[in-house]
Amino acid sequence: MKKLLLSFSLLMGLFSNAQTWISQATGFDIASRGISEIHIVDANTVWALAFDGSGAAANIQEFTRTTDAGSTWTPGLIEMGDPNLEINSICAVDGNTAWVSALIPADGNGQIFKTIDGGLTWEQQNPSAYQTTGSSFLNGVHFFDANNGVSYGDPVGSDFEVYTTSDGGLTWNPINPANIPAPASGEYGYNGLPIIAGNSLWFTTNKGKLYKTSDMGVTWTKVSGPTGITDFGSTAINGQVRFTDDNNGFVLGTTNGGAATPTYKIWRTTNGGTTWATGVTYTGYRLMTYVPGTSTIVACGAGTTSGGTGSAYSNDNGVTWTTIDTGTQRLTPAFLNATTGWCGGFSADAITDGIFMFSGNLGNQQFSNSTFKVYPNPATDVVTIASNLDTYHVKVTDIAGKVMLNKDFNGVENTVDVSTYATGVYFFEVNSGNKSETIKIMKN
Repeated sequence: MKKLLLSFSLLMGLFSNAQTWISQATGFDIASRGISEIHIVDANTVWALAFDGSGAAANIQEFTRTTDAGSTWTPGLIEMGDPNLEINSICAVDGNTAWVSALIPADGNGQIFKTIDGGLTWEQQNPSAYQTTGSSFLNGVHFFDANNGVSYGDPVGSDFEVYTTSDGGLTWNPINPANIPAPASGEYGYNGLPIIAGNSLWFTTNKGKLYKTSDMGVTWTKVSGPTGITDFGSTAINGQVRFTDDNNGFVLGTTNGGAATPTYKIWRTTNGGTTWATGVTYTGYRLMTYVPGTSTIVACGAGTTSGGTGSAYSNDNGVTWTTIDTGTQRLTPAFLNATTGWCGGFSADAITDGIFMFSGNLGNQQFSNSTFKVYPNPATDVVTIASNLDTYHVKVTDIAGKVMLNKDFNGVENTVDVSTYATGVYFFEVNSGNKSETIKIMKN
């Protein structure tokens, strides 16, 4: 008996804290469809935008979504009536309802579209907005819930073009120009993924400034980026901004982007960007996201801004890093919490690759070794979970990310019937309160 327990302890040490990515098929039947943006609604519902990763740089008006934690992804077209419209952001509030913003770069004219049927049909909203040729430039749209949203673009005349809605986009109202600081001469914003933390949103400009709203777009403040970041989007001097809450965030960028080998740095703020700490030299993965509300950062794309291989995470706001993997192309990551996240990739075909689901726990808090046991390993018919927890939740996924079980348990001992599971590897994720553990079980 002692020998059996020792073997189990060794298995726990090998598997309980493993961090890995599980390949999932985005459903695109054309090879090299990449994922440019991921929007997580909840643990089961995720929307993602596609782009042409073949090198041809074709304009792609496509998305994919899942409502079962990635077990299946359903791709679709975003029908907007104009093949020249380039999509630059997506935001969803459930499995059926989402918005996209798109524009024609040649003239700057932009449009917003909404779907309420999971992407089968799309309807234009606020059609008169962002139509001042040569001045308008729609940068993005975001909804904080099913009713309250904001869209934002470049200045038209002396004011940024910003609209808010409180009825899901049926009506949009321009904000009072007095409620947003005036742009400097020649100042404009950058299109694409908005910076979101809770009910706050930031966008960046070519003058090294950040505009922030904490009341869903009604009023705005303006702060400067770190010293030396004079432009948040040029190829010479740039910066990627992320916030985990209203106050804590970072800029990853370089002040010598024109050099043959740019020197990247991370600047941090603890007061919403009012002040920034001295930049610290950084090398490594450059597509970053926070685990919301924590100091944990996940980064993908080694040594490049896109298309790089590997991933890593930091539990101390980017001071120290732990490698998750190397050698596989990892694109933009997005996380809901310490155990639920995805990163982009490239599809091989309709049933192979395209996106990767995270498996593991990035949180600092782990269960003690005596909290629960999961055995036997390998298993044939049943897996027993013996625990001193009053209640806990168990999610079981296979190696492809298919959810086999999602159930709450009570009591000191429970069993999971795995007799019908195919032979292979399964991940048992146990959650209770703010603690989580993932254990890899072999099924014979």
